[in-house]
Amino acid sequence: MHATPASSDPQPDAPAPKERSFAIAGQLLTAPRAVPGLHLVATPIGNLGDITLRALETLAGVDIIACEDTRITRRLTERYAIHASLKQYHEHNAAQARPKILEKLAQGRSIALVSDAGTPLISDPGFKLVREVTAAGFSVFALPGPSSVLTALAVSALPTDRFFFEGFLPAKQVARRARIAELARIDATLVLFESGNRVEETLQDLAQALGSRDAAICRELTKLHEEVRRATIVELAQSAGALETRGEFVLVIGPPAADAQLMAAQDLDELLRGALRQGSVKDAVAQAVEVSGRHRREIYARALELAKQSEADHGED
Repeated sequence: MHATPASSDPQPDAPAPKERSFAIAGQLLTAPRAVPGLHLVATPIGNLGDITLRALETLAGVDIIACEDTRITRRLTERYAIHASLKQYHEHNAAQARPKILEKLAQGRSIALVSDAGTPLISDPGFKLVREVTAAGFSVFALPGPSSVLTALAVSALPTDRFFFEGFLPAKQVARRARIAELARIDATLVLFESGNRVEETLQDLAQALGSRDAAICRELTKLHEEVRRATIVELAQSAGALETRGEFVLVIGPPAADAQLMAAQDLDELLRGALRQGSVKDAVAQAVEVSGRHRREIYARALELAKQSEADHGED
């Protein structure tokens, strides 16, 4: 899901084995040498059984596997008896690692790119590598497979015809609330990632901005302690204190109701009055435009009226 700092891998770049193979249920299978190029291989998000045959054949057949954390990827390769050369590629070393990968591709080597879990390029720096590899004229192959985004969407019991993947929200509350205000106007199911140490705060901010939308909290998908909670955002926020915070979280939030696209006039006035007490008319209008769904001209006119009323009330005092 998300690139994390990985420990250095002390092992040298061992040559690719002469016999390329992998094992399933104790049966050893030969893998053909992978064609030169970059292979984007989706790996399990939890249950190691969720790997495709094509992915196993490719991981066994490439010269190098580029991964976020060699310790995590080694669990997969050891499970299927794949003898591969593992090299780190993550957000902290990507700029230095990309030229080396391009050099290997120029030598006719085959390289698999994997993330710690799921489909590469989703919330990791892989897209920059793909961009440079294609710009250099080398082949890129995508091997579809597990994805926490689609898995959570499927079990959420929320509309799937249109969805918007946001990834991680900003860590700081002010920036997070501002981004949620922007997301509130999107007429689609929302899919977000969140860490256990911030999930309670995020749910509180989502409840404040999105109200009674249906939602689902998905934790540790496909793993032993998989958990899915379905309720409104408000209800989920109220019970967030009891959440087990260990593990990976995916939050799925249903689209706004058809009659909830425009903020009620009374709610708009309340929002504008609060914003005007803290800032200028311009700032109040900008904030209301983000969350109300109403036209800026209408909001600006109403903000001016409320500002004049406030000045008149203070003048009488």
